Amino acid sequence: MLISTIFLAAEDLGPNPIAPENKELLWGAGSFLVFLFVMRVFLVPKVKKGMEARYNGIRGGHEAAQAARSSAQRDVAAYEAALVEVRNEVTARIDKARQTLDAERQAKVIEANARILAKRTEADTAMQTARAASRGDVAVAVGSVTTRATQLVLGKAPDAALVKRAVDNIMGGSRS
Repeated sequence: MLISTIFLAAEDLGPNPIAPENKELLWGAGSFLVFLFVMRVFLVPKVKKGMEARYNGIRGGHEAAQAARSSAQRDVAAYEAALVEVRNEVTARIDKARQTLDAERQAKVIEANARILAKRTEADTAMQTARAASRGDVAVAVGSVTTRATQLVLGKAPDAALVKRAVDNIMGGSRS
């Protein structure tokens, strides 16, 4: 019973404040249709044009970036090719300079060896001359010592030709 009293009391309150009236619905639908017409005719095409312009701008930017990237890659390839060419040229110049230096060094070594050989030959000649001179002096000294020793041992002077022949045989290397 209590519940039925509550429902009866709710019916007596009057019109529902949440439910719209017919004229409110009519004004809402009319303003919606006007707004729809304005959007469809004026605003949407402008927004669409703006979006297409932006899309085309972005696409153009991507194409320009791709072209710049391709150009940069070609420039890098050309730079690397030029760098390889310069390195090859530098290597060739270094090799040529090295060959020139080796040839000059070889010529100087040959020249130095020739000077050394000339000095060695000169020294050998001087040594042979000195040896021959000293051999003569040694032969005279040995002859003198031999003559004096023979004179002391035998009591008489030996024949000078015989002493000279004996000294010459011994100093010449023939032992008879």
